[in-house]
Amino acid sequence: TDFGGGRSKQWYQRRVRGTRKFITNRILNRRQMVVDIIHPGKANLSKEDVKEKLATMYRTTADVIMPFGFRTDFGGGRSTGFALIYDNVDAMKKIEPKYRLARFQPKLDKTGGRRQRKELKNRKKKVTGKKKSELGSCRRNGK
Repeated sequence: TDFGGGRSKQWYQRRVRGTRKFITNRILNRRQMVVDIIHPGKANLSKEDVKEKLATMYRTTADVIMPFGFRTDFGGGRSTGFALIYDNVDAMKKIEPKYRLARFQPKLDKTGGRRQRKELKNRKKKVTGKKKSELGSCRRNGK
């Protein structure tokens, strides 16, 4: 069904309504804003969807957008959060905290088994300083 302007029912059901408190922060090479999302009768939008919709709104690429801090209003249907749009990827990597950057990176597989990691952790407890970093690289029995 058409709801005028060539927009479908799905477009109205899940969309980024707009942004508020828009600030251009030249010191940190970014634009920052509060984002409002309308999603009646649906779960919240994924951050990847928010990134793509903001990229089209602000004519940029999705890899320089950092959405975070989304809270769903009581009763559902509306969510509010923050978004930062950096001028380039280098500025984002320099300024953003590591934990926020890690959210949008593919997860790395843990190396070694669970028992190996635990034994290494306990061996590191018994030494101090440089020896801790040397423990991870050496083989068992010091050979």
